[in-house]
Amino acid sequence: MFPLGSVLFPSVPIPLRVFEPRYLTMVGRLLDEDEPGFEFGVVLIERGPEAGGGDQRASVGTMARLVSAAAGAEDLLIVGVGTRRFTVERWVDEDPYPRAELSMLPDLEWSEALAPLRAEAEAVVRRVMARVAEPDSDAGIELSDDPVAAVWQLAAIAPLGEYDRYTLLRSTSLGGLLRQMIDLTLEAEELWSAE
Repeated sequence: MFPLGSVLFPSVPIPLRVFEPRYLTMVGRLLDEDEPGFEFGVVLIERGPEAGGGDQRASVGTMARLVSAAAGAEDLLIVGVGTRRFTVERWVDEDPYPRAELSMLPDLEWSEALAPLRAEAEAVVRRVMARVAEPDSDAGIELSDDPVAAVWQLAAIAPLGEYDRYTLLRSTSLGGLLRQMIDLTLEAEELWSAE
């Protein structure tokens, strides 16, 4: 398990600089596996330090498939891609690195009836991103042709804080995810407009 100060969504890449000995050990064990497609879990740190342990962690996270690893002088640069969501049932012994017992959450289902809602969510997110984003932001990113992957990617570029992202990650339906994404993005826009 890899507790972080950020949320990972399915179908979204996550680059990580790994330098803590316990996570170097974890990645080393993943790379030693005989089977390709090794995964690790990513959960949001809700409270506490990101390095060294002693943190309070969210109960819902996302598995990440390790797709690349490159050694630096004193660290590893890895890239994972979000796959499936899970619920942490319980944390187990953290020696030599954080581990947990998990239950996988069901994948969210696409229906063509959601196409107008998805179009609305994309329009809202891109409009707000264009207003508040830096010139080199993700506002113009091209989304996947797979509709479920595209919704998760849209959630990843929405101009939201990590707790709002965590709310989206916990969604139980794609329609609910899209509606919450629209509402949270519009709330964020109001906050920026008030500043």
